[in-house]
Amino acid sequence: MSAAPLPAPGHMGVDYEQRVDFGRLRDYRLARARESLRASECGAFLLFDFYNIRYTTQTWIGGALGDKMTRYALLTREGEPMLWDFGSAARHHRLYSPWLEPENCHAGMLGLRGAIAPTAGLMESAVRQIKGLLEDAGVADAPIGVDIVEPPFLFEMQRQGLNVVDAQQLMLDARQIKSSDEIMLLTQAAAMVDGVYQDIVEALKPGIRENEIVALANKRLYEMGSDQVEAVNAVSGERCNPHPHNFSDRLIRPGDQAFFDIIHSYNGYRTCYYRTFSVGSSTASQRDAYTKAREWMDASIGMIKPGVGTDEVAAVWPAATEFGFENEMAAFGLQFGHGLGLGLHERPIISRLNSMTEPVELQPGMVFALETYCPASDGFSAARIEEEVVVTPDGPRILTLFPAQDLVVTNPY
Repeated sequence: MSAAPLPAPGHMGVDYEQRVDFGRLRDYRLARARESLRASECGAFLLFDFYNIRYTTQTWIGGALGDKMTRYALLTREGEPMLWDFGSAARHHRLYSPWLEPENCHAGMLGLRGAIAPTAGLMESAVRQIKGLLEDAGVADAPIGVDIVEPPFLFEMQRQGLNVVDAQQLMLDARQIKSSDEIMLLTQAAAMVDGVYQDIVEALKPGIRENEIVALANKRLYEMGSDQVEAVNAVSGERCNPHPHNFSDRLIRPGDQAFFDIIHSYNGYRTCYYRTFSVGSSTASQRDAYTKAREWMDASIGMIKPGVGTDEVAAVWPAATEFGFENEMAAFGLQFGHGLGLGLHERPIISRLNSMTEPVELQPGMVFALETYCPASDGFSAARIEEEVVVTPDGPRILTLFPAQDLVVTNPY
């Protein structure tokens, strides 16, 4: 008997089905961050990475404000999370985020990635406040873990006597094992892309441009409830090899091979989901490339189970020199695996570049994408496939369900 499908229920809150429990999700994420902090030498984490901020405070601002290095959160060993945000956003959190203590939601501003110079004193006063909070918590003498930081802020922390160490490794460790709620959100996000690929197959014919496909995908994803479409790569024809990792305004032509990567998030949880098609017809060279990419994909999926090392997974993929590259650095990201969660590239990272020397043991609850790429013998076409995988005690479960076992020809002649 085959395993039951991973649930991908509707997006609304309802009384007649068990869906995502957001309270349980928030509790799980904060507990994982606390566990990582308490197991470390740090007295506190100071977090600027906006995925880590979301993981610990359960708040989110994306778009223009999310990457300006002015939002930050402080988590001490025994205290509740503290958050500094744009002033009006901090007020909003006090009203609508009751899991945060209202007095811990602060207005903050550090300089918008240098637009306000450090000489204005905003960083100096912020570090002074943080140092006082660490003293109040009794952890001022312990190292403080920071994930990512602007150099002037780091220098100011050191000038005021704080011992700064790396917290990003510790936070990525915390985020590595997904709860059932996280897996459901990842499955719902993938289900949205399943539907977008059906739209793409119907639209993919000569005369449409790559950027029109990107526009179609963005429109459909936001209509379905996506909270951020991070990127849609659309690559066709002679642009397939070498892989440019972007889109253009190129017109699709008869017989083109075309592949797409749809990267978006639903309630913060991301997809990375490639599919390759041929337009109208396909050549033997294109089909052969796809068959190889599929064989490499199936071989790596076949390796996924608890206890296996990422070096063992990477070993089933061809070496860079076997598909036209001089070394593994030059081919990085083509035969590739990467963790998925609030961030696009979490743990584990699976590649011949790093996994052979520092393997990671697969564990139940890991979720990651596996990617393969094969250039075609015609010199310009290529096949690209990606599947999202959950590690379970019984082996892999696949989240990405749009057909990809064989090369799909769209609108065949």
